[in-house]
Amino acid sequence: MNIKKNDTVIVLSGKDKGVKGKVLTAMPSENKVIVERVNVATCHTKPRRQGEEGGIVKRETPIRACKVALYCDKCGKGVRVGHKIVDGKKIRICRKCGAEI
Repeated sequence: MNIKKNDTVIVLSGKDKGVKGKVLTAMPSENKVIVERVNVATCHTKPRRQGEEGGIVKRETPIRACKVALYCDKCGKGVRVGHKIVDGKKIRICRKCGAEI
């Protein structure tokens, strides 16, 4: 999985198609990611302790990693990821323009 936490991604399919957002959590074992403002679910929470409030809370739920692509600022769209070794370090690059992601 080429997507990591704090990457900017764009949604390729589904009800949130075309939405850009930051990856909040990456779950490589499940091949899922949680992206801000994408796949928002309404959860009804119950107060667990005295003084705590219950209510309706909106929270992001996981989305399959194959439905998002890394966003390249230079290209202005979702791109595939390539790898390049620079000074002994492996970096991710945009396949279209070659810019570092």
